[in-house]
Amino acid sequence: MWDSVEFFGVQLIYGISTEVSVFLILPYVSKESQGTSFRTGNYMKCVQILIISFAIGVANTGATAIAEIQFADYIFPSFDQIVNEAAKYRYRSGGLFDCGSLTFRVPCGAVGHGALYHSQSPEAYFAHTPGLRVVIPRGPIKAKGLILACIRDPNPCIVFEPKTLYRAAVEEVPTEYYTSQLGKADILRHGKDVTLIGWGTQVHVLLEVAETAKSKFNIDCEVIDLVSILPWDTIAICASAKKTGRVIIAHEAPLTQGFGSELASYIQEKCFLHLEAPVKRVAGWDTPFPHVFEPFYMPDKHRCLSAINDIVNF
Repeated sequence: MWDSVEFFGVQLIYGISTEVSVFLILPYVSKESQGTSFRTGNYMKCVQILIISFAIGVANTGATAIAEIQFADYIFPSFDQIVNEAAKYRYRSGGLFDCGSLTFRVPCGAVGHGALYHSQSPEAYFAHTPGLRVVIPRGPIKAKGLILACIRDPNPCIVFEPKTLYRAAVEEVPTEYYTSQLGKADILRHGKDVTLIGWGTQVHVLLEVAETAKSKFNIDCEVIDLVSILPWDTIAICASAKKTGRVIIAHEAPLTQGFGSELASYIQEKCFLHLEAPVKRVAGWDTPFPHVFEPFYMPDKHRCLSAINDIVNF
């Protein structure tokens, strides 16, 4: 596997967007190439189509393809290639060929100044596609484990990486090889009164909210990092919902048809008789992602804390 790895994207050498891959790639790039500009201006979205189509072709020949999309907002021109080609190769061929060992690394989410074309969280679009795996790490340790697990997985995988965490999340990442189980949620804080579910950056917001709820209102919150969007950990979520009887789901994507809708529907169906209140969602508003009004768009700690108060007093 590691003898045939293809790693590619746009502006990887300069690291202009995220600087995540630059130190991984520089040792293998000539000095002449390092001085070459690959910027494409207004054609950046078109370049993503080339990256994704090339990645699918490379993986289909048996090589390991790791493609970095510059921003999640730029992935939409290649939506058809991902959901209708990569995700369905194994099924349409009866298992004769597939797109396993195909991993897309996709920076996503709010960053403080990204506005409508550099801030979106499109995980729900892809969660509707059988044949894909979709994961979102909350920090560097989890990111490494998920990426290595995705590379080894026989299905095409999308790793949505919250780009604000590139600068904010600091952890001592083990140098040895390890993987994180796909489809498995992490319980980061145990509690008995309310279950708080999030993924990516939102997990850190919920951990802070849980501490505030405990110290100020003596409300004991359980915090779960969903980690894997497709497939997601139904067992862990339902167990927590039945234990606390109250569930709040928070995510940056818009409220309507956000992935929180799937969680809420499933919990209502499977845990209804255990619930003390309807499942509540705290999410982005149903508008294009704003620029100067970003602080009002985000499901911040104040909105989440208000939701806890509402659900406890239902």
